[in-house]
Amino acid sequence: MKQLLAVVALLFSSYSPAIAQTSREPDPLATRRGWEVGGQAAHYHYEEPDFAKLIGNRGGVVGAYTFPPRWNRVFFRVDGRASYGLLTYQGSGTRNNVPDSIFETRVVAGLDFFPGSRVSLSPYFGLGYRYLYNDSRGYTQSGGQTFAGYRRYSNYLYLPLGLTVRIGIEDGWVLVPTVEADVFLQGWQVTKLSDTGLGYTDVTNRQDKGVGHRVSLMFEKNRWTFGVWAHYWNIKDSEVQPIGLGRAGLEPANWTRESGIEFRYRF
Repeated sequence: MKQLLAVVALLFSSYSPAIAQTSREPDPLATRRGWEVGGQAAHYHYEEPDFAKLIGNRGGVVGAYTFPPRWNRVFFRVDGRASYGLLTYQGSGTRNNVPDSIFETRVVAGLDFFPGSRVSLSPYFGLGYRYLYNDSRGYTQSGGQTFAGYRRYSNYLYLPLGLTVRIGIEDGWVLVPTVEADVFLQGWQVTKLSDTGLGYTDVTNRQDKGVGHRVSLMFEKNRWTFGVWAHYWNIKDSEVQPIGLGRAGLEPANWTRESGIEFRYRF
């Protein structure tokens, strides 16, 4: 019996460091695992140069899930956001309170590197989809003329390529800057020209050229994250498609700038 107890004691002593290691708190410099939910507020500016603008404030919700580790330092994350604003249209006249919604989802994979005791580097890549709905139905006046608005559905498919840096600062705080290039794959613009009542048909224009990027500067401590961020898109002219009545149309070159603040809570 004494020999059996000695063997059990030896096994327990050999496994206890491993148990302590697996039960310790997560490394604050590693990519955070689990669920995150939060909110954001932003200022939005969309512009088709020399033609039209949509400007205003918007609010939204964000969420993400980062899977538990299966391989050392590798992470997989699914995130999304929904944003809504009542914007001001400036172009063929001026109109306020134009409903505008954005829904976006992404899947990314990355790897944590630890070059020092107070810093980590986490490059990542993935696939993203951005959907925008804008409802400009109604009428505006400009130069004595009346112009009819319509609904627009915007779809972007892109590859996010980014780098997150985590820097340990005082009292458990972590500074988290992120830079990302968004490689534009393709866009589809669905324009409901039938809303104008002028005899035009609805049209779908494909976009093949564009570029995007995003940056953020966040602060993390325990379960909370907050900070500032900015998104930017620059999309070129679409292909030309017939719109009825012997005419053709395209989605003109445009750029979008969106910047704001955000907070998240991790479960």
